[in-house]
This record gives sequence, structure tokens and C-alpha cells, in this order.
Amino acid sequence: MLYNQFSGYKYFLYLVQIKIIMSNNRILMIYTGGTIGMYKDLETGVLVPFDFTQLLNRIPELQLIDKEIDTISFEQPIDSSNVRPYHWVQLAEIIEQHYDNYDGFVILHGSDTMAYTASALSFMLENLSKPVIFTGSQLPIGDLRTDAKENIITSIQIAGSYEGDRPVVPEVGIYFEFKLLRGNRTLKASSEHFNAFDSPNYLPLAQSGVDLKFFKNRILPVPDGIFNAHTGLEENIVVVKLHPAITESYLSHIINLPEIKAIILETYGSGNAPVAGWFLDLIREAIENKSIHIINITQCQKGRIVPDKYETGRKLMAIGVYNGKDLTTEAALTKMMYLLSKKLSRKGIKSAFERPLRGEMS
Repeated sequence: MLYNQFSGYKYFLYLVQIKIIMSNNRILMIYTGGTIGMYKDLETGVLVPFDFTQLLNRIPELQLIDKEIDTISFEQPIDSSNVRPYHWVQLAEIIEQHYDNYDGFVILHGSDTMAYTASALSFMLENLSKPVIFTGSQLPIGDLRTDAKENIITSIQIAGSYEGDRPVVPEVGIYFEFKLLRGNRTLKASSEHFNAFDSPNYLPLAQSGVDLKFFKNRILPVPDGIFNAHTGLEENIVVVKLHPAITESYLSHIINLPEIKAIILETYGSGNAPVAGWFLDLIREAIENKSIHIINITQCQKGRIVPDKYETGRKLMAIGVYNGKDLTTEAALTKMMYLLSKKLSRKGIKSAFERPLRGEMS
């Protein structure tokens, strides 16, 4: 299914202006759901959604930030496990609608699928020249030990960081536990530590301590083109993780699924896969007879595809498998969803996929 514009899709949003000291920077905070927007009801002890009209009551420190902050919230916040591609389209359209009126954007999102959403938005927001910073928390905003307050406050500061009229971070990032990471380089690494995210193949864009330090040589430059939110996404993509017990019938079933356009193949180490005849024959059939795009990425969190290192990797590339280099699974999936919706030629898709578009690969 190709998602495009979602004409007729009803948006459940409301706008709240938080009275903060006026400044030259305006920040739009978008709340989608997740742990960060919960608090414990004192009477029942149950976690309930937080009313963002009361944000200043929960985080009075926001009054000390010299930013004007508006908040858009989903009327029915969603658990991030329920995030679907149409939510990415919804976020892209919100940013596009408000792009000219704000200097930066902060998106509050559940941590489970945050890396997928941040990766998707990094491709969908073409010629982005303003900060779009994702954040969340491991503990609810109403918890005594919550990490939500620091994550929100610093994300707002990052989104509003400018040098003259130029943003310091003109890209999609994820801020969590004192680090700003590139959104499409990030994966969730822990379900129980405050340091929930990691960027194994790319260093942080900024570090928060006594000072907020930006590493400008790691940050993308401001693009020259005109901003556009691309809202078409191809959904018919499968992720297949290789394992020693994988069978011919299983892989055959996958490649014969109707309407499958691409397969993200998580291989071993630096891009290795079985050399059994049936395996290579099925991959070749998928490419040559079914025109399925096959992408080789590593199962390892750290490292990259090196197709010339071993014979098994060379054979995959020889039959037309794309080199995913050091892409995360999240970035590989969303990049292909984005490119397939562009209606490029097969050669054009391969060329675009194997080169960095938003700093997602080395």
C-alpha cells in the first residue's frame, strides 16, 4: 500500500499556547503519546495521560527558557507500539503546515518506535533547515525520579539554538539522557536504563552537561533547496533476519507474497549469508523475476557491510543485492519506503539507496 496525503483522514489535535518569556525563537512541541506524557493519579495509582494545558504546572522551569512555546497534542495519545506510517505522514504534515511560523520543533514520542519515526521523518522532510528534535522518557512526567523534565527542557533549548539566523542543528535528532543523536543513526538499546538510545556508527551531535556542547563538524549543513514534506510511503517491505534454522520454504513464502516491493535482509557480520544453492537461487529469482529490491544490512549493531571481505557477501552483490553499508534496520526500512514512493527507475533507486541522503550512512 502506498500512503500519500491521507485525504479525508481526521486529525485529532488541539493547540495550546504556553506563556513563556517572549524571544526571537518560537518552538512548536508536538505530543503524540508515550510514557513521557503520563502521570500517576494520586487517588487510583493508575497511570493516566497528562493534560498538556497544565505543562507549566508540571515543569515550572520552562518559565526560565527564553522561548515562545506552542504545543500541539493528539487528542487521543497513542502508545508508540501502535505507530503506523500514517502517523509519520500526520507528523510531516503538521510540521509542513507550521514550518514558516516556528524556528524549531520538538516531538514527544514513545521510545519503542521513536527511532523508526525519526528515521522516516528525516527522509520525508526534504530540504529541512530547522531543528526537529524527538524526545521521550523512561519514567512518566509525574514520577518523582522522572527523566522527562531534563529531556524536554534540553530538547527545547536545542530546537531553539541559532547562530544569527542559522540553526545549529538543521536536521532530525533524538535527544535522550544528555546526548543528541542523529535520528536516522539511532536505535533503542535499553528498555530499563535512562540511556535508552545508542548511535553505534555515528558520534553524538551534541552533549549536555554543565554546558550544552555542539559538535558542529558532525552536524548536517543547512540545505539550499526549498522545504517540502514528502508524504508518500510504500508500505510493502519485509525485514528478514537470517538465522541458522532459516528454511527454503520460509524464504520462498516471503518472496512470493503478493505486492512485496523490497526485502531488508539482515545478514551475518559484514554481510555474509548462506551459499546453499537454494538460498542464492531464491534471492536471484526475487530480483530477476519479481523485481524485488533486496538490501543487505548487518545484524550487528556496530559495523558495516563489506561485500568484498568474504565470498558469501560477494555472491550476494553479484546477483544484484544492494549494499546497505552501516544503515540501521530502522533507517534501511524507512529509506526504502521513501524511495519506492518516488517512482524512480530501478537503477535510480539503487543509486539513491547506496549513497547518503540525510547523513544516514557513512
